[in-house]
Amino acid sequence: MAWNAAQYEAGYSFVWQYGRDLLGLLAPRAGERILDVGCGTGQLTAEIAAAGAVVTGIDSSEAMVEQARRNAPGLDFEVHDVCRLPYREEFDAVFSNAVLHWVPQAEEAAAAMARSLKPGGRLVVELGGRGNVRALVSASDRALRELGVADPERYHPWYYPSVSEYTSILERSGLEVTFAALFDRPTPLDHGLAGWYEMFGKRLVEGLSPEQLPEYYRLVERFASEKLRSEKGWVADYRRLRVVAIRCQAT
Repeated sequence: MAWNAAQYEAGYSFVWQYGRDLLGLLAPRAGERILDVGCGTGQLTAEIAAAGAVVTGIDSSEAMVEQARRNAPGLDFEVHDVCRLPYREEFDAVFSNAVLHWVPQAEEAAAAMARSLKPGGRLVVELGGRGNVRALVSASDRALRELGVADPERYHPWYYPSVSEYTSILERSGLEVTFAALFDRPTPLDHGLAGWYEMFGKRLVEGLSPEQLPEYYRLVERFASEKLRSEKGWVADYRRLRVVAIRCQAT
């Protein structure tokens, strides 16, 4: 999916702001080499660097990397696919916030991140977990069916694993999981419900014509309002999976 870096940075800063809490688990130290996987527009990469670490930010989106370079011109940002990382035992830690649920090739991504770590290095990640945005997706599927899309599930772009599923994948990649938690994080949508779908759910509407989109958004709001609308506005039903793992020492 092509990302709009300007729209992301202007309207969806909650993605990286919530990630600040994850930095406490990472606990970057001066002189460490750290890889930020899916760095986006670079805000968390810069905070890791501010702790004294030598950080490299990677993202598959050229637009995101270009914006990250503008935001933090002194840092190293590169365009890479997480499944094809070129690194071998180079980093003391690999960090990733709100990215890996966009990568259905979870085994490949885990293996590539594990290879990037030095023996004894740590992986600290957060991604959408089992049940993430269930109400948002259900509302979309209902709207699509009403508009004649027979199998809306085929347009789902995400991978939302359970704790056991994802920790097993990491362990098969040579990592030892030391912490894993699945938790709810209701997230206010300051730019409304349609804005969320326009930013994160573009693939959901690939089966529609442009002329059908206004009716799609009208239906989505109707179907989602019971579970996701409060007196203060729209709230996304986020559920996050947070994991810490260590690369096993070479024997």
